[in-house]
Amino acid sequence: MARQKGIIKLEGTIGDISFYKSKDGHLARTKGGVEADRIRSDPAFQRTRENGKEFGKAGTAGRLLRTSFRQYLQNAADSRMVSRLTREMLRVIKSDPVNERGERTVLDGDLTLLKGFEFNIGGKLASTFYTSYEVTVDRVTGELRIDVPSFSPASAIASPEGATHMRLISAGAAVDFEEEDYQVAASQSDEIELNQIATPLIELVNQLPANVTGPLFLVLGVEFFQSINGVSYPLKNGRFNSLALIEVITE
Repeated sequence: MARQKGIIKLEGTIGDISFYKSKDGHLARTKGGVEADRIRSDPAFQRTRENGKEFGKAGTAGRLLRTSFRQYLQNAADSRMVSRLTREMLRVIKSDPVNERGERTVLDGDLTLLKGFEFNIGGKLASTFYTSYEVTVDRVTGELRIDVPSFSPASAIASPEGATHMRLISAGAAVDFEEEDYQVAASQSDEIELNQIATPLIELVNQLPANVTGPLFLVLGVEFFQSINGVSYPLKNGRFNSLALIEVITE
């Protein structure tokens, strides 16, 4: 892969060189590679087939998790979030101690490796929200709860320039990776002005069905707004909003 320089940027193919535009700029690379039929059948590519199969599982699992939280990901995800999550899902699959290579699964791996995943690198929860909170997950009642004690928004929130208000957001999901299905419940606080006035206790309760089965995932995030003449506008199209996976329950 090489970077195109000069005033004129090309897209397309000339001979054995492909010119294309990516998130990293205008690039060029030579055509080549092994034929697909050989990869599918040649014993020499057994490891390649195994890797490809597990990578596909990681992509499917990541897509399902993203879909369950899409309500908030629309405003709190960076451009490389999909690839980063796929990489973490692949790490979960590789932690599977039960199945052979190529047959390893997300469910037999350590899903708690996903805890702490930041969906927006540009607005990490860990560097945005400087206060404690308590997480309670009750599988019997189906309640995934976050209790945030009183805090001073101006001191506890690292807000971007122009923000006048913020809001805490949360969602809990039960994900069935085998059936590729999920159940989700979301909650959010009222908009909070970014001043020194301490907030009351904030209770974010995400109510799933009682005795819910499957792995449980809980996210917490911050959204920023700018209030003008009493109307709140999302700030910078969500560039500074945060959303992180703060709890994963597998049992």
